[in-house]
Amino acid sequence: MVLKGLANLVVWLLCILIPTLLTDEAVILPAPLDLSVHSTNMKHILTWSPVTVPGETVNYSVEYQGEYERFYANSWIPSSWCSSISTPECNVTDDITATVAYNFRVKATFGNQSSAWSTLKELFNRNSTVLTSPRMKISKDGYHLIVEFEDMGPYFEFNVTYWKNSPNSQELYKIVREGGNLVHLETMEAGAEYCVKAQTIVEVIERSSAFNQGECIRAQDETPLLALVLFSSAGFILFLVGLPLFIWKMSQLLRYSCCPVVVLPDTLKITDSPQKLINCKKEEIESCDTIVRVMYPEELFHSWLQETL
Repeated sequence: MVLKGLANLVVWLLCILIPTLLTDEAVILPAPLDLSVHSTNMKHILTWSPVTVPGETVNYSVEYQGEYERFYANSWIPSSWCSSISTPECNVTDDITATVAYNFRVKATFGNQSSAWSTLKELFNRNSTVLTSPRMKISKDGYHLIVEFEDMGPYFEFNVTYWKNSPNSQELYKIVREGGNLVHLETMEAGAEYCVKAQTIVEVIERSSAFNQGECIRAQDETPLLALVLFSSAGFILFLVGLPLFIWKMSQLLRYSCCPVVVLPDTLKITDSPQKLINCKKEEIESCDTIVRVMYPEELFHSWLQETL
């Protein structure tokens, strides 16, 4: 009985010591615990409980296996973004490229010390990701119904349902291939209200989310638009009529301001005969019955010359 107990003790000691002797590095740090993958909208985050060393920073390294590595290659691949990181989480979205079961393992390192590898308790498949309803914004451009979705990534499409909010109206459907762009849905009737709801679709995992809460928007009435058109037309006609009148008035102002009409003073006005003008005395000017006309200096000189000669 004693010998059997000693034999069990030796076996137990060998089970503990042999793995330690076979490893390349001494296992001093505890292994990270509670590995899990949290996935929402095809964004996959691996988390674990941190290993603490008082006053020191512990780093972590992550590796993964797909079906091929697990069943055929018997190997592990270092994660793309998680080698010697100090935070107890890793974004493994780029590592998961197929809809198959993946396994992950993490070890802690501190200086030249490292822990044992700790692996997931359950394999992860990206088809278990949680899909949320899409965030969207509806608007109108005149009578055009417009919708815009947030950009959720390359895998996402949006199944849109829209309808006129009136009795006996039919629901219409449209697939939007990507987010981040304005998409025209419908030309609305004046004064009518239209509603829109949508869900996300991920074809690579053959799943879709629930529909979001619908949003509604009302098209503008025709009366204000018609009044605006009439008012604009009347203003345009008044402009066409008033512009020539304004130009004519301005031309008249400029003409009389810059080129005024010159009125000849009375002193330059003379009678038909220069001789009568010479013989007429000052006191008899009013009694002179003459015909007044304007003579230029050349004519006056010529007439005086003839009278003299």
